[in-house]
Amino acid sequence: MPIPTLKWSKNRLSLIDQTKLPLKFTYFDCSDASSVWQAIRGLKVRGAPAIGIAAGFGVYLGIRSSKAKTYSSFKRGLEKTLSYLATARPTAINLFWALERIRAVIEENKGKSIPQLKRIIFRQAQKIMEEDKLICRRMASLGEKLIKNGDRILTYCNAGSLATADYGTALGAVYKAKENGKRIEVFACETRPFLQGARLTAWELKQNKIPVTLICDNMAATVMAQGKVDKIFVGSDRTVANGDTANKVGTYNLAVLAYFHKIPFYVVSPLSSFDLSVRSGKDIPIEERPAKEMLEIMGKRIAPYGIKAYYPCFDITPGRLITAIITEVGIFRPPYMKSLKQIKKPK
Repeated sequence: MPIPTLKWSKNRLSLIDQTKLPLKFTYFDCSDASSVWQAIRGLKVRGAPAIGIAAGFGVYLGIRSSKAKTYSSFKRGLEKTLSYLATARPTAINLFWALERIRAVIEENKGKSIPQLKRIIFRQAQKIMEEDKLICRRMASLGEKLIKNGDRILTYCNAGSLATADYGTALGAVYKAKENGKRIEVFACETRPFLQGARLTAWELKQNKIPVTLICDNMAATVMAQGKVDKIFVGSDRTVANGDTANKVGTYNLAVLAYFHKIPFYVVSPLSSFDLSVRSGKDIPIEERPAKEMLEIMGKRIAPYGIKAYYPCFDITPGRLITAIITEVGIFRPPYMKSLKQIKKPK
């Protein structure tokens, strides 16, 4: 624990191909920026922190063969790579955070040689990955304190080690609770249409010997009404100043149900997933995925031909429905417009 989602090996980025799980465990190798873009866009790697890490290495892979002789020429090539990778997916803020971080460190070192600048980019990508491991552990330690022995936790999508470099965000609290001897059970929503809960979260939890029960997304209300859920833990792709949080579409449903059933609803998010320059969730860009992903499952058609399909990949959970937001620097509670002002987002 855990199996590395991403690793640098043999001068390339290798990442678990999450489109093949749980039936096949294999790594997808990226040797250039294009293959990293394709991995992000095609959901071979997903989860906001993991996307940010992949993007960092993608920049290096895109610029390592640069023949530039001057800083200005190198910077033009770098900007082209940054702009290209930024088009992979629009909602997870970690993608843009990682790209901006690399842009900033290069501008700070513009007096260095081209070979030195390439090494700086590579080291920065490694640093982003190593920092994520530490951040996941800190969030897990804080989140674990909110879990009692015997708790039954419902989660959505996948916010575990497959979504990060190490321990996960929402599932990190579960793993830490188990390490501390607490008995825990998890309900995993299947998370249509990509089935991250069924394919990824259930696989992860089984690997770590945590009892998991898979439910269809539309069973969550019934399970809550039956008194089988004590707490809900989810991740975040982007959290803004008033606490509004973008996460996999269907998260909002769970927050409304949790509010009705008086069940604590927790978001676990690293500071790299915050966008505090935005006041509310209405200004978060929501990715729309291809209709084909709704009309098929694992390549098999499940709907009539000649119909439309609408697939916004994320939804916005209003901050007022979130009991607390767990970060690596502390646990924040409503009103978020006030409490989140204490955060200084890392550069």
